[in-house]
Amino acid sequence: MSKYDQIYAIVYQIPRGKVATYGQIAELANLGQQARLVGYALYKIPLETSDIPWHRVINAKGEISHSLWRKGTDYLQRSRLETEGIQFNAQNKINLTQYLWKPQIEGFDPDQPENDKL
Repeated sequence: MSKYDQIYAIVYQIPRGKVATYGQIAELANLGQQARLVGYALYKIPLETSDIPWHRVINAKGEISHSLWRKGTDYLQRSRLETEGIQFNAQNKINLTQYLWKPQIEGFDPDQPENDKL
């Protein structure tokens, strides 16, 4: 399985109404500190034909990562998230305490301090 396939497999699991960060996806895909690779992989998804919920991945600040390279999909991403019930505050941020996906992983306890980065 390619690195991109690993990323897509994790992103596909993010439930409706939840978000994950680029770094979180990299960690879950066993790609260490390769958050940028996650961004590159998501950029390659053909939006018209894919059912991978790319729009549920945001940056660690709780924001949509804006880029001219995304050709307007920043606004599409926000629209899709809002359709799922995710709210943005006045600073255009998502409350990660409320909306961050916390997957059940064998041996993973989200209440343990060493797992805070996920």
